[in-house]
Amino acid sequence: MSKTIAEINAKIRSGKVVVVTAEEMVDVVAERGAEQAAVDIDVVTTGTFGSMCSSSAYINIGHSTPRIKLGGGQVTLNGVPAYAGLAAADLQIGATALPVDDPANKVHPGQFRYGGAHVIEDLVAGRDVVLVALAHGTDCYPRRRLETYINIADLNEAVLLDPRNCYQNYNCAVNLSEKIIYTYMGVLKPKLGNANYCSAGQLSPLLNDPDYETIGVGTRIFLGGGVGYVYGHGTQHNPCVERGSNDVPTTGAGTLAVTGDMKQMKPRYVRGTSYQGYGVSLAMGIGIPIPVLNERIAQHTGVSDGELFASVVDYGLAYPDNQASDLGRVSYAELRSGRVEIEGKSVPTASLSSYPFALEIAESLKDWIATGHFELTEPVAGLPGRDSGYSFKPLVERPPK
Repeated sequence: MSKTIAEINAKIRSGKVVVVTAEEMVDVVAERGAEQAAVDIDVVTTGTFGSMCSSSAYINIGHSTPRIKLGGGQVTLNGVPAYAGLAAADLQIGATALPVDDPANKVHPGQFRYGGAHVIEDLVAGRDVVLVALAHGTDCYPRRRLETYINIADLNEAVLLDPRNCYQNYNCAVNLSEKIIYTYMGVLKPKLGNANYCSAGQLSPLLNDPDYETIGVGTRIFLGGGVGYVYGHGTQHNPCVERGSNDVPTTGAGTLAVTGDMKQMKPRYVRGTSYQGYGVSLAMGIGIPIPVLNERIAQHTGVSDGELFASVVDYGLAYPDNQASDLGRVSYAELRSGRVEIEGKSVPTASLSSYPFALEIAESLKDWIATGHFELTEPVAGLPGRDSGYSFKPLVERPPK
């Protein structure tokens, strides 16, 4: 049996749609089989909540009196540099940006950092943010300095624009070196002292749509507590990688580029984070609906944590030098148990992604759909898949002469 998104949307409007979370779909497929699940279930909702460094926000502050040209000038938001190379009143701030004079720029273990991600959180939360701008002045934009509070309620536009979110899968990070290291995967103890991972596993969006059959350009999503959209494949999208018997990649693979109106978002799902000895990042909540169009999609959305695997990667020696690190695979069921066996050693695990928040997001999206407040969209274009030949390439260094 097959369905269309238009048919599912008609069910949403009539109040007859059947929606389950990806966690619930595991039991549905196990009990009824994929064929019957495809008949019974219309939409599976997914969710994830974790750090997504490649995130940013762009805003338009409106024109001051007299006018000032931010473009080409120097601008900070709560002391964090913002990119002002756009136009007179437009700014963009990246999640990992740090104040120029912040001691964290010296990578100080133990130093808390306030950065771009925290500015984004403050804006979403409706807090006042201090803007300081220095400009060179022109005849049409004569003002040279502006210092003012800004608030999201007064901004013309405040838009989240994230070039790389929602990794399809990710590494389990360990440290084989003799010293403690500070990474974007958290603090890693020497000699396999711990193992950190970052995925919602069976709830994760792209693990439920491994071949991007339903997720594409224009897909409507839950983004930061509001409504957002996929605007393309994300940077470092790498679909042509090793996959398991269930079609799911065992490494990072696909990524998504997403965008949404920050004025709809909630600070519960948009949070600045600080990583000891590394820097700042933005923890984002994302949920994506998977329309169950056929039996194959039902099968994919019914895969459990015990059937999903992450690659174990050494961040102490191999990762910094961009070298292969094959320490095997571990399932998300094993990772969530609290201990995994690596190289014959029982290693404690910790997640940098919140499963409870991911489930909360999937449940919220389920409710939106079931109550008729959220309809699905047909992608206007697909994402590069495993047969596309598209792959992520390392930097080829060519020092200038």
